[in-house]
Amino acid sequence: MPPRPSRNSTCSTAPSRRPKTPRCKRVARDAELYIGLMSGTSLDAVDAALVDFRGASAALIATHRVPLDDLRPDLKALMVPGPDELARCAAADVALAERFAEACLGLLAAANVAAASVRAIGSHGQTLRHCPQERYTLQIGDPNVLCHRTGIPVVADLRRRDVAAGGQGAPLVPAFHAALWRATGRARTVVNIGGMANVTLLPADPDAAVLGFDTGPGNVLLDAWAQRSWQQPYDPHGRYAAGGQVQTPLLDALLAHPYFAAPPPKSTGRETFDEAWLTEVLDGREALAPEDVQATITELTARTIARAIETHAPETQEVFVCGGGAANDTLMGSLARQLAPRSVASTATVGLHPQWVEAVAFAWLARERLARRPGNLPSVTGAAQPVVLGGVYWP
Repeated sequence: MPPRPSRNSTCSTAPSRRPKTPRCKRVARDAELYIGLMSGTSLDAVDAALVDFRGASAALIATHRVPLDDLRPDLKALMVPGPDELARCAAADVALAERFAEACLGLLAAANVAAASVRAIGSHGQTLRHCPQERYTLQIGDPNVLCHRTGIPVVADLRRRDVAAGGQGAPLVPAFHAALWRATGRARTVVNIGGMANVTLLPADPDAAVLGFDTGPGNVLLDAWAQRSWQQPYDPHGRYAAGGQVQTPLLDALLAHPYFAAPPPKSTGRETFDEAWLTEVLDGREALAPEDVQATITELTARTIARAIETHAPETQEVFVCGGGAANDTLMGSLARQLAPRSVASTATVGLHPQWVEAVAFAWLARERLARRPGNLPSVTGAAQPVVLGGVYWP
């Protein structure tokens, strides 16, 4: 039976790009504990979630967040070609793994849980390059170091088996979304807005295939422009975007990128959508107020998500949003207007705080790996078949 989110598993804090850690819940003796680690394309922090999958629930026990501020410049530099890449990548691989271990040990201390009680850590790693069309994707954060430092089995390298099977290697979270939130008789879409945005389309028909793909940039451009314009790491609640006006010529130029018209399965990353791409589109245009640019790129994220749903799942009745974008009021408001009369709400309404959904998903993928169950959905990634994802590193 697929796990369902526990109604007691969400934290009590409101969605925020800088969430407070929820109060820890008491752990039962027969708990089935896993840790999920997520470091996304926003490069802001490592999210660690302690999850109990006992019975038919996915109960969020505790969370911990460790900033990546000092590692961000080196990681960002490795996402584009540069000198001495191999040595720099190897050093970052170890440094990031140490930060992952710090996140896990801090999580266990906050929860007052012994490492021996945790069955495995599901570690996504940090994506440096994602080029499935060339049959490779690269995530770093050495699982050997993580396993040695924590004494806990680690499941890592979760994307490359799907790529080996002919898939995109992404997105992987739709399998988790389907396990938790597919509802017979209700057509739903789950939207994850991290650095990139992706959708999981859950048909009402239980026999219909689940679809999912990256829609394009999520927060990556919003964060970059906020840093450039106001020296802020992100746009809190979409405040800067709310102070501007959407510039239609700029929006049209951004929407002309061929990725948006490409059919799924598809996935993307900073290789395609980054600050350099935005600067290229802006160059040669009349200078715009920073708030107007922020409003326009916010609309770009909302428009591409809404179009994806209208095109591929027009029957959708309910939309649930997770990731940092769920805390952006301007973005959420635009989505609600474009997707009306469908309901649009955060995943907190169905049992998981939006900030922690991806970390919980990678805990779930670790659980699937130890059970030798496939973790990909070929209808999402384009893989030739379902495959067991990741390697296991034992203490």
